[in-house]
Amino acid sequence: MFGEKHDLLHELPEHKNRIHELKLNNQHFSRLFDEYHEVDHEVGRIEQGVETTSDDYIETLKKKRLHLKDELLAMIKAQV
Repeated sequence: MFGEKHDLLHELPEHKNRIHELKLNNQHFSRLFDEYHEVDHEVGRIEQGVETTSDDYIETLKKKRLHLKDELLAMIKAQV
């Protein structure tokens, strides 16, 4: 929804320490984390009207962001 924060630390505050640890020690996690935040930033810019695009494109980005979040969460939980 417009105006909501979707950065990973906002979405998963209970895993803050584990996210930090994985970012430092797991290159794959770090790459996915960066990709998630790039997609999230682009979605935010579109929702704020800074960039314009088709509805299909924004929905594709949102699905990609959700997929990345699910993958990152699975990595967080698998490592605990």
